[in-house]
Amino acid sequence: MSHSKSQWRRLGLVVLAASPLLVASATDLDGRDPVPAGYASPPYYPAPYGGWDDGWSDAYEKAVTLVSKMTVAEKVNITAGSGRCVGNTGSVPRLGFPQLCLQDGPLGIRATDNNTAFPSGITTGATWSKDLMYARGVAIGEEFRGKGANIYLGPCVGPIGRKPRGGRNWEGFGADPVLQGIAAAATVKGVQEQGVISTVKHYLGNEQEMYRMYNPLQAAYSANIDDRTLHELYLWPFAEGVRAGTGAVMAAYNAVNGSACSQNAYLINALLKDELGFQGLVMTDWLAQISGVASALAGLDMSMPGDTFGNGVPLLGTSDWMYELTRAVLNGSVPVSRVNDMATRVAAAWYKMGQDDPDFPPPNFSANTADRVGPLYPGALISPTGVVNEYVNVQADHKVVAKQVAQEAITLLKNDGGLLPLTTSAPLFVFGTDAQADAQGINSCTDKSCDRALLGMGWGSGSANYPYLDDPISSLRRRTPNVTYYNTDTFPKVAAARDGDVAVVFINSDSGENTDTVEGNHGDRDASGLSAWHGGDALVQAAAAAYSDVVVVVHTVGPLIMEPWISLPSVKAVVVAHLPGQEAGDSLTEVLYGDVSPSGHLPYTIPVSESDYPSSVALISSPKLSQIQDTYSEGVYIDYRYFNKNGIKPRFAFGHGLSYASFAFSNATISRVDGELSPVPPARPPKPMSPVSTINTALPPAAEAYYPVGFVPIWRYLYSWLDNLSADLAHAVGASGGGNYPYPAGYSATQKPGPAAGGASGGNPALFDAAYTLSVTVTNTGTTGAAAGKAVAQAYVQFPEAAANGGLDTPVIQLRDFAKSASLAPGESATLQLQLTRKDVSVWDVVSQNWIIPNPGARYSVWIGQASDDLSVVCYTDTLACENGVQGPV
Repeated sequence: MSHSKSQWRRLGLVVLAASPLLVASATDLDGRDPVPAGYASPPYYPAPYGGWDDGWSDAYEKAVTLVSKMTVAEKVNITAGSGRCVGNTGSVPRLGFPQLCLQDGPLGIRATDNNTAFPSGITTGATWSKDLMYARGVAIGEEFRGKGANIYLGPCVGPIGRKPRGGRNWEGFGADPVLQGIAAAATVKGVQEQGVISTVKHYLGNEQEMYRMYNPLQAAYSANIDDRTLHELYLWPFAEGVRAGTGAVMAAYNAVNGSACSQNAYLINALLKDELGFQGLVMTDWLAQISGVASALAGLDMSMPGDTFGNGVPLLGTSDWMYELTRAVLNGSVPVSRVNDMATRVAAAWYKMGQDDPDFPPPNFSANTADRVGPLYPGALISPTGVVNEYVNVQADHKVVAKQVAQEAITLLKNDGGLLPLTTSAPLFVFGTDAQADAQGINSCTDKSCDRALLGMGWGSGSANYPYLDDPISSLRRRTPNVTYYNTDTFPKVAAARDGDVAVVFINSDSGENTDTVEGNHGDRDASGLSAWHGGDALVQAAAAAYSDVVVVVHTVGPLIMEPWISLPSVKAVVVAHLPGQEAGDSLTEVLYGDVSPSGHLPYTIPVSESDYPSSVALISSPKLSQIQDTYSEGVYIDYRYFNKNGIKPRFAFGHGLSYASFAFSNATISRVDGELSPVPPARPPKPMSPVSTINTALPPAAEAYYPVGFVPIWRYLYSWLDNLSADLAHAVGASGGGNYPYPAGYSATQKPGPAAGGASGGNPALFDAAYTLSVTVTNTGTTGAAAGKAVAQAYVQFPEAAANGGLDTPVIQLRDFAKSASLAPGESATLQLQLTRKDVSVWDVVSQNWIIPNPGARYSVWIGQASDDLSVVCYTDTLACENGVQGPV
C-alpha cells in the first residue's frame, strides 16, 4: 500500500457502494456487450522510447546516465511506491534519486493546510483570459513546490464536458477542445516554470463517473470513439498539453474502444508517445491498473499507487508491478529495454524540472493526517510515529490571483432594465443557504462531499481544503447595512416588498467524483439532473412572486436548466459565479455593486431543455455485470456544435456573457503568414535515435533483485525486490530464452520511425505554424460616466461546405482562438490579436492518417464576436477581406 488518494483506505467500500453493483460470479465477468463495429484500438508495439525531442535532450542525457547505473529492482522501484503523499514512487538512495511525491489536485494542493483553494477549472475557463490561466498555474506551481510535491496531478482536460451531467466536468475548462487546450497549456507552463511536474489528465474518454472503474465485479465502461472524433475533439487538448511540455500524463480508469486506457497500446504507444511525441511519463489513475506485462508493453510507465484493485483485492500488499515487474523482467516477459525506458522517462521529468537542485524541498506535509505527529508508514497496521506535518504556509499573495480569476469568471446572463449594478441604498433581501459558508465548518465534509452551504468547488480528489472562505453574505454585510438574510432554501414568510427592495437568491448545483454519493448523486448528476439543488427553482419562483426586482446568483458545476424562472418578469438579473473557491465573497459583491464590470463568458451551452442534447450523451448504466458500451455516435457534435448543426436555439449560447459596458468591434484585418497552404503538411522531421537505446539491455543478474540482507518488509507495503529463490527461478527462465508469454497480436520489439502526423511534443511541428493572423479593434462605446469593462474577442472558423472540403462535414463554427482586453474606459479602444494555425484549418483524414486541408484555396470564414451566437465580424481566407456589422452564421 502506498497512500490514501480520496481516502483510499475506505475504497473497498466506497467504490462498490457508489456504483450500484450486484454480486457476480467469475463466469458473469467474462461477458461484455460487444464493442460496436467500426470502433477499435489496434495493436501498436513496441512502446516508443523517449528522449528524441531536442527540448528534453539535457534531461535525457542525465537520466540515461543515472538509469544506466541502476539495478533492475531500482528501476522498477521508481515506477510505484509508498509514502506520505497521495501517491509516491520509491527512491534510489545510493544514486541520490529521491522518493517522488504526487499530489492532487487541479485547483490546489489537496488534503493539507496553509494552502490556497483556487477557483476550479471551469471557473478559470469562464474568464477567457490567457493571462489569468497562466497566472493561476504559476501560483499553483509555487504552492506545490513549497509543500515539497514533485508532481501536480493536473490540469484536467478529460472530461471535456461531452455529458452535461458528468461529475467532473468542473475540473476541466469548458466544453470545447480549444478552450481546454489553451487553458491546459497555460497551466502546464505556469506550474512547470516553478519546477513542478504537471500531469495532464484523464487520458481519455472519462466523460462519466459511474462505472468508470474496473473492479472484481465489473469491467469499466468502454468509451467508443471514432478516429476523426478522437483527434478533432478529445485528443486535441492533450496535444496542447504535450506541446507545452507536460512531464506527465494520467491514463483514465475507463476503456476506449474496448481496451482499458492504462494498457491501451494504441492510445499510449501510437497516439501519445509516437504521434504526439510525448517525452514524459504515463501513469495510471489510482488503482486503475489491471495487468502487469500487458500494461508495461502498452507503454505505461508508472502505476499509482501500485496496488491491485481491478483484478484483485486492494490494499493487501499485492501488485501487478513492483516485485511482479521485477520478476517479469528477469523471466524475459518484459524486455529490459522497456523498463529502461520507464525509469528514464521518470528520471528525465525530474531532471527537466530541475528537481535535482538541492533547493527543491522534500515533502513537509502528510496526506494521511492533519496532526503534526503521525504514522511514518501510514499504510502499516503498526507504525512508528514522527513529525509528518510541518504546517508550511505556501499561500504568499495568491489570494489576489484567486480573487481575480473568481471575479473575471463571473458571467452576467441577463440584466433587464439595468438592475445591476446595485446601489448601497437599495435594501437587500438575501435567500438561500448557498450564500453562506457551512456553519459546521468550511472543511467539515471530506473532500467537499456535501452540499449544505456555499458551493465553492465540487467534491472528490479535485477539491482542496479552504484556508478560509470569504462567503457572499459576509461580503454583502461589509458593503451595506441594508441586508436581511434568510438562511433557508424554503421561501420564508416575509414582509410585503416595498419599492426599491431587491431580492438576491442564491442557488447551486453540485457534482464530483464517484468516490462519494451526495444527495443521491453518484459523482455524476444522475439524481438531480440539470436542475438546481434543494428546491432552488421553487425558491426563485417564490422570491419572484414576492419581489419585483430579483437577482439570481448561481454557483454551479455546469449547465443548469433555468426555464422554471428565467422568463419571470421579476427575475431581472442572473449571474453565474461558477465555482469561485475561497474568494467567493468580495469577488461577487464588487461585481454586483459595479466596482468592476462582469467579464466572464460561458464555457458551455445552457439549453432550454435537457432533451435538446443528443441521446448519446446521456449517462449510461446498463447492462450491469458487463462492460457497458458508451458509443460516441454524435461524433464531433457536442455542446454548441450539436445545437448549431440541428438549429436548436439554446437559452444561453456557448461564450455568452454580458457586461455593464457596451463594446463594438471594427477594423478587422486578416493576413496570410506564408503563402497558400498545401493540402498536406510538410513532412515531419525524421525521428532521431533515442539515447535510451544506449542503455544496456542484457538480462540482469538475479542478485539485482534480492532483498537486502537483514531487510524487514512492512506488511502491505510494495517492494521491487524478490526473495532469492523467486529471483533465481525467474532468471533461469529468462536466461533460457524466456517462457511462453502470450504476447498480444501485432507485438514487435522493433522501434518504429513514427507516423506522418507525428513529431516531438505535440505532433508534426508544421501543424502549429501560424497560417493566418488577425487583428480587431474593440471599443467601449459608452459615453462619459458609463462603465468601464473588459471585452473578449472569440474567433470561430467556418469551414467550406462539404462539397468544397473533400466531402467532409464540419461543425457550423468551431472556436479557434480568443483574446481579452484590458479594462477599457468609455470611448477607449484596444487592438486584439488572434491567430490560426495550420491545424486550426485542417481536418483529420482517417485514410491517410494525417491532418489535411482538402481545398486550401476555398473560403474559410473566420467569425469574430462576443459569443458563439453574437458574431458581427467576418474575415475570409481566400480574399483576405473582412466585413463588419454582418449577421452571424448562427
